[in-house]
Amino acid sequence: MSFTKRPDKRKMDELRPIRAEIGIIPNADGSALFAFGDTVAIAAVYGPKPLHPQHLQDPERGIIRCNYNMLPFSVTERAKPGPNRRSKEISMVAGNALAAVVDLERFPATVIDIEIMILQANASTRCAGINAAAMALAQAGIVMKEMVSSVSIGKIDDKIVTDVIKEEEDWEDGEGATDIPFTMTSRTKEITHLQLDGRIQTTRFKEAIEAAKVACEKILDYQMRALKGEKIDETK
Repeated sequence: MSFTKRPDKRKMDELRPIRAEIGIIPNADGSALFAFGDTVAIAAVYGPKPLHPQHLQDPERGIIRCNYNMLPFSVTERAKPGPNRRSKEISMVAGNALAAVVDLERFPATVIDIEIMILQANASTRCAGINAAAMALAQAGIVMKEMVSSVSIGKIDDKIVTDVIKEEEDWEDGEGATDIPFTMTSRTKEITHLQLDGRIQTTRFKEAIEAAKVACEKILDYQMRALKGEKIDETK
């Protein structure tokens, strides 16, 4: 069976309904919620603060310490609590994606802790988490060179699709599914994070990059509106 329409009836280039809000965790230095439909992420930022133990400090720049975690009730079958190989990998790539735009030289010998928690999951969790974390960093007043926005682009059979859901990730008919999470900067359009799960031809990959640019522009608009105080909820 070929892939002709999306399971949730969206257009191929359409995002799911977006939720975006800042300041959801009062005792954090910055916090935010970002959701693609059923995928809901919150992020909290603490710092910059002195890094301990002291021998890990870099006298010329700070570091970002990111922790990504899916809460046990975030998926249909209860997720095992605590870190695992997948969460450690996503923590690293999310931290790198965000560190690329934070002016860490302004914060020597310090650490900025970012906690990303997935409350509900239907694919694209790392992208939702990065979007929430970027908003939380901005709300915390951390100096950033530019914003980042993140989206998952898929190739399902011969179709390029935006904001992949779990049912699309698992598509096995025809050519199957390829999932490509992107994180892009707001001004220079540089890619600070890219992963590839599956196979894709070079020409189709170029199409995926263009689809990611368009989608990240839309996501950036939601992020900026939320940072100006708007509470966005398209799910209602």
